Amino acid sequence: MAIRTLHVENPPAPPAPSGTPAKRKKTFAEAIRSDPLSTIVTVSIDVLSVSVAAALGTWWAKSTHEYPPNQYWVFLYVPVVIAMLGARGVYRRRLNREFLDEIGPIEATVAISTMFLLGAMLIGNDTGRPGATVVKIWICAAVLMPFGRLVRVIIQRSLRRHHHLVAPTLIVGNGRVAGHIINRLEEFPEYGLGPVGIIDAEPWFGQPGDPRPDIPWLGTPDDIDKAIRETGAQNVVIAFSRTQDQVLTHVVRTAHQNGLRVWVVPRMFDTIGERARIEHVGGTPLLALPHTNPRGWQFTVKHIFDRVVSFLLLLMISPVFLTLVLLVKLSSPGPIFFRQPRVGRDGRVFDCLKFRTMRAPDAADAAFTLKTGAAPGGVEGVDRRTKIGKILRATSLDELPQFLNVLKGEMSLVGPRPERPEFVELFEAQIQRYGERHRVRAGVTGWAQVHGLRGQTSIADRAEWDNYYIENFSIALDLKILALTIPAVLRRAE
Repeated sequence: MAIRTLHVENPPAPPAPSGTPAKRKKTFAEAIRSDPLSTIVTVSIDVLSVSVAAALGTWWAKSTHEYPPNQYWVFLYVPVVIAMLGARGVYRRRLNREFLDEIGPIEATVAISTMFLLGAMLIGNDTGRPGATVVKIWICAAVLMPFGRLVRVIIQRSLRRHHHLVAPTLIVGNGRVAGHIINRLEEFPEYGLGPVGIIDAEPWFGQPGDPRPDIPWLGTPDDIDKAIRETGAQNVVIAFSRTQDQVLTHVVRTAHQNGLRVWVVPRMFDTIGERARIEHVGGTPLLALPHTNPRGWQFTVKHIFDRVVSFLLLLMISPVFLTLVLLVKLSSPGPIFFRQPRVGRDGRVFDCLKFRTMRAPDAADAAFTLKTGAAPGGVEGVDRRTKIGKILRATSLDELPQFLNVLKGEMSLVGPRPERPEFVELFEAQIQRYGERHRVRAGVTGWAQVHGLRGQTSIADRAEWDNYYIENFSIALDLKILALTIPAVLRRAE
């Protein structure tokens, strides 16, 4: 395959004679994509939210004929909140920070700052009723600050999905992992990184038969400075490469001298979760890898939580559940529940329950053939869905009986979606690390599903997301997935 070259209509001026990389003036779009302006925007939103909350809380206190404290105490609240958010690392930039990830730190900071404000008022012998006013400010800030962040996230994600505010990114590497990173960044522009070129010692990419990403090869690591100037790159991702480490160190140093952010894909990346931490022996870094124990106390708490919540949910939706039972029974001859063998924890097979959504097959119906690399799901073969079945599938209400599987201990609320035994054998032979998803109980919803991997989608991608969930398990992550399931369900499915 011919190697594409990058065409630059207006080449930048050559570097200064001193050897220092020439600085190109950033456009406003480039500036807002990177520090410090991106952080300034976030801080400004928070300052506005807290200021409005302080003013609204004070007005609320006055409108209820309370005696608000002296106004200058209230002005102290804004810098305290911003300073504490900064101290907690909330303004540290992360790839694709989720709105739900921000709620906890923000609410905790608002609460602590409110207590600090009340303490300062009491120590200062403030007149009036400071407690009542502070509580009202707290309520206003607890609502307005997440709202301001939500607006920012929605606008940012919308712009990135339309490929605005996506920073040009160089990929150093020429193997399967580099190709995987490129595909992920192109598939999810929400990360804000847009691959614009490959840097490596040779243009060869991956194993024979692997698809080559449609971005140009820009030269060897020695050409990194030239590539940065030509593409206007703002980020560098170093994936696996046969290039010597000292050469890659030069790439990192050059990138930092040009003000770029640098990420490195670590060795054994499949075993590294979010809780990994870096320690040192002398000057040598060691990566400490925490262990997720599916038989530990955390999973015991999870399973108790699953059964309690499932029981309460079934109790709450019992009128809807019984109505669906009647509608399915009247829709066509056959059982109310569709039982299908699925593989759960430790490879045990159980009957996964769903509301029946299809009529019985006819002899003339063609057999279903699975797409290469895709998981089974959705409408397989001839569409035999009943009228009520189409509604149940589109709204995912056909999955409600799986709460009974959770009560029986066969499933969890959150976990990898279970698959049929015949497909499990096939996928374990074809997909790397597929069998590791059976370390935990299967779930009614999962990390892969809330990221759009439903129906006949890539089984390799599902295995990747599912194993990420297991390595990073926490009750907080379960709650986050349950919250993300609501918008995922509202998107129509087959």
